[in-house]
Amino acid sequence: MQYFKLIRSGIDPQPFLAEIAAVDGAWDLSTGRQDKIAVQREALAIPLRGLKKSAINGRKRRDVHESRWTTASALYPRARRFLEETAEALDCLLSRAKIVSLPAGKRVYPHIDRGEYYRLRGRYHFVLRSTAGSWLKAAEEEVRMKEGELWWFDNDQMHEAFNDGDEDRIHMIFDLLPRAKAHLAFPEVAAAAQAPAA
Repeated sequence: MQYFKLIRSGIDPQPFLAEIAAVDGAWDLSTGRQDKIAVQREALAIPLRGLKKSAINGRKRRDVHESRWTTASALYPRARRFLEETAEALDCLLSRAKIVSLPAGKRVYPHIDRGEYYRLRGRYHFVLRSTAGSWLKAAEEEVRMKEGELWWFDNDQMHEAFNDGDEDRIHMIFDLLPRAKAHLAFPEVAAAAQAPAA
């Protein structure tokens, strides 16, 4: 396959699901994704890491590289630790992250994630719950991701998702910036690191 790659399997999703279940109204605390992004209107989200608004400085949101932990992410220490450990294991910098629920019979409509932010990063899906297997399509390729699997996929391609199961499908979705590309996202940091000591 060209647009999908299985990174890991056999990860126990239950501790992550228990962490979500322990938060009252977890899916109702932030509705910006379904309210503002038309192709995501049927999905619910728990933002863990988001765009650093103070870094926008006139740029389009899709071109802002800086991200930060959300306040609510403190309620999900296990998820945060998983994200940090995965980024480290793959020699990447952690960027934006969220937990997403796609209810039975609902879909994420076809789209391409455009902009400088996405161009430099890899998109990852960790499947926490999906009884039927999570169907995802990128370009002409289709996969069914299973619970406990971590996948990379190419979100520079036209992609879509559909939950044809009979219960909510829950994924942790996150972006990783390879350290080898960090200087492209943060040239000022790279320049400072190479400057001679005073």
